[in-house]
Amino acid sequence: MTFRILLTAGAAPLALFSSVAFANETPVSAAEVGLAEDAPPSDQSEILVTARRRSENVQQVPIAMSVVGGERLAAQGTFNISKLTQLQPTLQFYSQNPRNTFINIRGIGAPFGLTNDGFEQGVGIYIDDVYYNRIASATLDFVDVDRIETLRGPQGTLYGKNTTAGAINITTSAPGFDLSGKAEVSLGNLNFKQGKATISGPLSDTVAARISGSTTSRRGTIYNLATNTYIQSVDNIGLRGALLWKPTSDLAVTVSGDWNLQDPICCALPFVRYGQTQRAANRQLPALLTYFPGYPRADYPLPNVDPYDRLTDVDAQLTARNEHGGLSARAVWDLDESNTLTSITAWRYWDWGPANDRDYTGLAVYTKVNNPTKQSQYTQEFRFNHKGDGFDFVLGLFGFHQKIRTSGIQETGLAASKWLLNPTNALSNNPDVLNRLTAVNDIRLDNTSLAAFGKVNWDVTERFTVSPGIRVNYDKKKGLYDSVVTGTASDGTRQVVSPTPGSPYYNDPWTVQQRGVQASQFFEPEFSAWNLSYDLNLRYKVTDDVNVYATYARSFKSGGINLNGVPADANGVPIASAFTIKPEKVDHFEAGIKTQFWDRKATFNLTGFWTEIENFQASVSNGQLGTVRGYLANADQVRSRGFEADLSVRPTERFSAYINGAYTDATFTSFCDAPPPPELSGGSSTGIVVTGKCNYTGTISAPGTAGGVSPPFVDVSGAVLPGVSKWAASWGAEANLPSALFGEDGQYYLGYDASYRSNWSSNPSPSIYTNVDGYSIHNFRAGFRTDSFDVFGWVRNAFDQNYIELLLAGTGGNTGLVAGQVGDPRTFGGTIKFSF
Repeated sequence: MTFRILLTAGAAPLALFSSVAFANETPVSAAEVGLAEDAPPSDQSEILVTARRRSENVQQVPIAMSVVGGERLAAQGTFNISKLTQLQPTLQFYSQNPRNTFINIRGIGAPFGLTNDGFEQGVGIYIDDVYYNRIASATLDFVDVDRIETLRGPQGTLYGKNTTAGAINITTSAPGFDLSGKAEVSLGNLNFKQGKATISGPLSDTVAARISGSTTSRRGTIYNLATNTYIQSVDNIGLRGALLWKPTSDLAVTVSGDWNLQDPICCALPFVRYGQTQRAANRQLPALLTYFPGYPRADYPLPNVDPYDRLTDVDAQLTARNEHGGLSARAVWDLDESNTLTSITAWRYWDWGPANDRDYTGLAVYTKVNNPTKQSQYTQEFRFNHKGDGFDFVLGLFGFHQKIRTSGIQETGLAASKWLLNPTNALSNNPDVLNRLTAVNDIRLDNTSLAAFGKVNWDVTERFTVSPGIRVNYDKKKGLYDSVVTGTASDGTRQVVSPTPGSPYYNDPWTVQQRGVQASQFFEPEFSAWNLSYDLNLRYKVTDDVNVYATYARSFKSGGINLNGVPADANGVPIASAFTIKPEKVDHFEAGIKTQFWDRKATFNLTGFWTEIENFQASVSNGQLGTVRGYLANADQVRSRGFEADLSVRPTERFSAYINGAYTDATFTSFCDAPPPPELSGGSSTGIVVTGKCNYTGTISAPGTAGGVSPPFVDVSGAVLPGVSKWAASWGAEANLPSALFGEDGQYYLGYDASYRSNWSSNPSPSIYTNVDGYSIHNFRAGFRTDSFDVFGWVRNAFDQNYIELLLAGTGGNTGLVAGQVGDPRTFGGTIKFSF
């Protein structure tokens, strides 16, 4: 019997396994821990991964997955998850700011359009086996990354409840007992500066350490005329450290931790276009702009006509401070050569401090829309692993607890009365009516999850493996939403804007108008449920270089609670049926083939998938529950189906090339009460009688008809899901030529990488105003490298492609304002790297 302990920073129980449906964990021996840098290089035809907790050729892992090494990430300037999308065709990433961030795979993962503390994403983010529960805490720069594995499709049996769409598994370099180090400096236009450094080596015969740091800064790409500053800047710093103790060949102890800070001048979206809604013409954008004299013109001039002018004039303070870090402990006990007992304990924190301008204009409509958030999470897992001759299994227990506290504020300013109130009402001419209308929000979540799981691998023959798995999960969420809204009454008294008839000032004319904009609300939602995930994977090894596989998975995403406010009845009482969100139920089918040929100089993989989700968690606007208000609920069913292919070739040491492509057909199979798109929003509901789900009568005006009639909800069954392109691809090549520079033998090289995605919908319900055009991005690099030195120049978005990353219908009523996140322009610079 031998004993082994391993401590790893922030290691999350859900992240400790490959998402391979048939795989259990194969322990990494203590002798292998921390020796990544000492290992001999693999054959160049292999890409080695540890998705199953052991080093193996990715071609032997029967799952749809993409792997990108740290060197390629650095060469292409991929220093965060946002830029990773240019390398992974089925990965989608959208971010207004770190908290309002969405990551999807194959079009599914997180509801598009709303940020809510009470639900969980469907794409798991893991760094060194650390589970990052909130996407916002995973927007950091990569620090000392060895590789990134993107695992596609549900991974519920081994990864857990939060991976209905897949997982992103990031591995950093481990401490080693040979002294080594590397440093990298990059400079570019837009005042781009980036520095990275790592040193690793022995402190004694049994202790090794590794310390890494990274810092990135860049001037913003949007110029704010109101403050004469550039916004959307980059200002990041990250530190990561690890200590490895190996007193014997059977014992390994690693203690590590990380700290990260983002503090840019960010974030605001420039004006893109005006799209006519159902609102009366005097309440839409062209008319509203004429109501604010005293500017350079008689009306308020928008700062830009073309979004690619990259101009804005937002007047509220902008901040996007994002701090997070963690520690953990991992203990591994080798009971004998076949059995291993593992315990992993982890803690992480996230501290989010924002300031936003949510009207996207230079007018004082919303002066504050901020939701500072603090989160801490703890995880604990125990598992028992047995590896036998043709029969392996793993059994495990998992526990997770999370605490989130959000203290938000929303405040309107002097322009709000004109912007938000009906101009036929005389009070719209009085800026004091809505000035300083303030909502102070106390939002709390306590989230507990427990699970037991098991996985079996049975080698029926030398070539055929059957792998069933099961996971039982219990979730409990307890929340609080307390929004206290205060405003000024007509007699000058500051008072609480109550939704309850009979409350003080309820019938005051100013208060009536304020209540139509925002009113106080309090509720304490709770949710608990048991869920079962299971899967079955079949793999057949046709030849040593050809593997075929098929998987069925029944997975789920945990139910949730609404913590952003819900619809209320006629008396202002929150409607209890809207408090909770049902779990998603996922049925997934996948089949694929992985091949190598041409003496393993070429690799071709093909995967087909079909995923159906019942009770898909989505943004809704449901008039059946009284007032029409956006919140989270369940769409009946969605479907994502398609295929993915990748081809890579390396005929010689002098040339390599790749191409990856994906076709994704992701649609709402059934969604009757979707929020109306902008062109059907803002009008009167007169003449519409709600008789049941998706059944309403009356005349609905044509899209964009001012003063029309709006439905309380729309049927988007058959429409595309937001955020996903039907076609996506990435491709590239690199050629090199051996030579010498300053007496050093090495090679000159030239590299090219590109990506493409077709058009996609950027609204929870498809809209004629928020369809994003497709685009392609092309990057080049050229330089000289040796074993210890690399210097190269680079150009990204070389052809200065204008493109939009995200479109949003403006807040503050259905005015027709559409704002957008504009993609980076052409950037260029140079990088110098040293290593020893």
